[in-house]
Amino acid sequence: MTRKIADCRDMPSESGCTLAITGEEEEVVAAAAAHAATVHGHTDNEELRAAIRNELRDAPSEAAPGGFVQLIEFRADAQRMERFDELAQQWKHDIGTDRTAGWFLVGADRDEPGRYVQIVEFPSYEDAMSNSKHPATGRIAAGMSELVDGEPSYRNLDVVRAETP
Repeated sequence: MTRKIADCRDMPSESGCTLAITGEEEEVVAAAAAHAATVHGHTDNEELRAAIRNELRDAPSEAAPGGFVQLIEFRADAQRMERFDELAQQWKHDIGTDRTAGWFLVGADRDEPGRYVQIVEFPSYEDAMSNSKHPATGRIAAGMSELVDGEPSYRNLDVVRAETP
């Protein structure tokens, strides 16, 4: 069974809470409802639990054989890269529970300043294509094109082997 996640960062909140709860669906709903009641002052009732259930998504997993990773290489100056985090946060908000990306990272090349690599993990190639077709992804891609010099290069990689030492 796929683990689920409820992440306060994905919910509208004045407190800026960053708690994420992961587990089996009913466990997550119960724990998230208790958290919402004790920390955020909500009433633990069926309406709250339905709202939490509606916002659940599959929990990110480690890359595994059969998964898919996209590597995007691009050039930009450090000043424009400050906007990258804003775009990523807006994308996460806009795509919401339709998000199929498990995780992503951005790395700055130590040996070649101004060169960056973004790595995005998906459970499968099909999930990556679903993500690519989403309007929120189109918007972040358009925003990214304004940040980078030239055209980014893409590498589409099927995960053959993944280990955590």
